[in-house]
Amino acid sequence: MIANQIANPYLPAPAQVLAIQPQTGVDYTIRLATDIEPAWGQFVEISLPGVGEAPISVSDAGPGYIELTIRRVGKVTTALHQLKPGDTVYLRGPYGSGFPRDEFAGHQLVVAVGGTGVAPVKGLINYYAGHPGELAGLNLLLGFKTPADILFRTDIERWQGLFPTILTVDQGQAGWSGKVGLVTEFVKEIPLKNDARIIVVGPPLMIKFTVAEFIKCQIKPEQIWVSLERRMHCGLGKCGHCKINDVYVCLEGPVFNYSRARDLVD
Repeated sequence: MIANQIANPYLPAPAQVLAIQPQTGVDYTIRLATDIEPAWGQFVEISLPGVGEAPISVSDAGPGYIELTIRRVGKVTTALHQLKPGDTVYLRGPYGSGFPRDEFAGHQLVVAVGGTGVAPVKGLINYYAGHPGELAGLNLLLGFKTPADILFRTDIERWQGLFPTILTVDQGQAGWSGKVGLVTEFVKEIPLKNDARIIVVGPPLMIKFTVAEFIKCQIKPEQIWVSLERRMHCGLGKCGHCKINDVYVCLEGPVFNYSRARDLVD
């Protein structure tokens, strides 16, 4: 019985809540005790008995823990936001493909994200903050709806001291003295090398038009990676929710090279 349980890919393992950090009025980061060791860009399934299950990208990880940044948008995520340190949730995974660090090594890397799209790349950026010699340079382009929607403020302040960083909001507010405008408007301000590698993560329209701006700058589709994380569901390619044409995004993605992702029209 125990051997069958261990082999069951649908069977989650318990994980204790270590800490909860509010990010915005609707976004929280939950740190969970687990031995899961994800690649940056992968996701896990988090569940609460009697409530349900949700696929969430890993926003950071370390020895004995992972962090998930969750937006309160439905039944499961609302219940997750009511957790306290010491509570237990259930995890399975990690699932999907991560960002290919071997492809980035020795090149300039540009990370352009919109809104909660910063969550799947937070751990990757922090990794390079500790391993700067692996890249020829790292540029960040971070966009949010308003100043109140900015995630990971402490991390962003640290990144601004380490890497060329453009932080912008779609709509300014009283007291905001930073940049205002869509991410697409600032691509041309990044000094791109011909062999630069690009990561774009965010809402589908943001990805589409941001990638188009990089291509206008003579970046080839083969030099760009995107994440289609919003399509995740069961994580195992069984439910079909993530399927585009004959591709199961949860199995082959969510991270794709754009030379392939441009044909995955949902």
